[in-house]
Amino acid sequence: MKLNGKIAVVTGASRGIGKAIATRLASEGAIVAINYREDAKPAEALVSELNSKGFKAEAFRADVSKPTECHTLLDDVAKTFGRVDILVSNAGIEHFGKLEEITAQDFERVFSVNVAGQLFVTQAASRYLPSGGRIVLTSSVSAQISIFHHTLYAASKAAVSAMVLNLAPELGERGITINAIAPGGTATDMAKENGKLYTHPALQNVSLEALLKSKASLQRLAQPEEIAAAVTFLVSDDASYVTGSTLAVDGGRL
Repeated sequence: MKLNGKIAVVTGASRGIGKAIATRLASEGAIVAINYREDAKPAEALVSELNSKGFKAEAFRADVSKPTECHTLLDDVAKTFGRVDILVSNAGIEHFGKLEEITAQDFERVFSVNVAGQLFVTQAASRYLPSGGRIVLTSSVSAQISIFHHTLYAASKAAVSAMVLNLAPELGERGITINAIAPGGTATDMAKENGKLYTHPALQNVSLEALLKSKASLQRLAQPEEIAAAVTFLVSDDASYVTGSTLAVDGGRL
């Protein structure tokens, strides 16, 4: 129970990695605010599941691509639970596209969620976080590797790593740490939808097993719970002297 009594906000928490993070934080004793954008059913189902196990959770709707809603989300959580101790910014969207096909609308859509959304939810949380508060944003190994037609998404995730590096001294003056995780390939619905796109067209006929052996030291995809374990470390007292870092959780990317 590393997080007993802490109030944690997890954005994009109704499925995939976000769901695993919310579940792990709750199991460690945190009271979890589960953020979703549109579909309330998965979020409410997760709340019911966690509450039935004796954990504490509540769902909060907000579109983090809109700065005003980021602030409303944190205001609502603070009003409901009395304070905020932890922010995990997990909400994000994927994008693949050729250079000549990228539009201004694509740029706005990806950066409004993956960059602006994480910046402004951090800004909103910083008004409430006490000394000892924890912030974890979501970058990606894509920011450090070359993937065909992945420029826009990779650029957005690289911006997140730059963000935590530069916010660390500012928030450090108040005793707040800020870090990011950079997951590798993870077994989620999003991975099923986009997994093939991560492979160069010349390798489309190579088996997934062979590709994993060539790209990851551990030769497999991560499970969402393994990403959640890394987040739990970063928001716990065990990481009290870690800030401004992007932690790769990628199975030893080759």
